[in-house]
Amino acid sequence: MNKSDLIGKMAADAGITKTQAQTALNSFIDGTTGALKSGDKVILVGFGTFSTSKRGARKGRNPQTGAEINIPAKTVVRFKPGAELSNNVK
Repeated sequence: MNKSDLIGKMAADAGITKTQAQTALNSFIDGTTGALKSGDKVILVGFGTFSTSKRGARKGRNPQTGAEINIPAKTVVRFKPGAELSNNVK
């Protein structure tokens, strides 16, 4: 399922237009992104938790040449599914 498919499903289930569903989805994405940028967690009970963690700098290898490269530190987004989501996917 891609973003367009999700918007269509949201519109059909909620009885709203696709434009309204797209606005709602974009608002969710913007809100989640803003919260994660400020270091907050986004917890959706039953669905899961979005959070960030810092990944330290490390050494890696270029698979084509075998040369050692430095991989810089960065902040990554994590998602931990909730129990309800995990149980419904089985």
